[in-house]
Amino acid sequence: MPQKLGCVVSDVIDHGQRVYSLLLKPERQAPRFAPGQFLHLALDPYRPGDFWPDSRVFSIASPPTQRNQLRITYAVKGSFTARMEAELAAGQEVWVKLPYGDFVIAGDADVCLIAGGTGMTAFTAYLAGLSAGHRQQIDVVYGARAPSLLAYRQVVEEAAARCRGLRAHFFAEGSVNGSDCEPGRLEMDTIGKRIRTPQAVTYYLSGPPAMLAALRRQLAERGVEPGRVQVDAWE
Repeated sequence: MPQKLGCVVSDVIDHGQRVYSLLLKPERQAPRFAPGQFLHLALDPYRPGDFWPDSRVFSIASPPTQRNQLRITYAVKGSFTARMEAELAAGQEVWVKLPYGDFVIAGDADVCLIAGGTGMTAFTAYLAGLSAGHRQQIDVVYGARAPSLLAYRQVVEEAAARCRGLRAHFFAEGSVNGSDCEPGRLEMDTIGKRIRTPQAVTYYLSGPPAMLAALRRQLAERGVEPGRVQVDAWE
């Protein structure tokens, strides 16, 4: 069952271009959650028995083994995240309730994980938990506005180093000078050429709504069955 927890912001990490990560220390150990689930974050005080304050949802980027510290990442888009940017600093108190969501990678079928920007947070706990003996073939496609905004690239690379069946593909919309990112947006015309079995894998998509809509349409045009396209569409 979801629980409501008071948390203290222990750190705010500025990734640039108004993208931030928050490290939250809950007042007690967080309830168990699965990789891919999300939490509700409220900035205003909450008293048990009162109505839950205005909140927004964010994927839990930290692994389920770290229940004494929660991590989320966000880009400033709209009034709530603008308020987060302006108000949150180390020592600030916030409230969360968790866990929620069923965007969980299950089974042993080959998968393609496509993440745009902070959408990668839906996959980080799953990738961090992969063992060296994991046999499933996994293609991870990770794109952002700039190479510097691939905040979880290290998580992807560490998973690829452990798991022989995992391949990583990095993209950036802006200049890629000095990086090994490929230029351009995440579109199936480009992505499909890099996936080992594009007609056989199950696709998991997470990112901005416009990107999700475009990829769903492009996958349908390529004959991918709707049941093999899972979308993290809470934004």
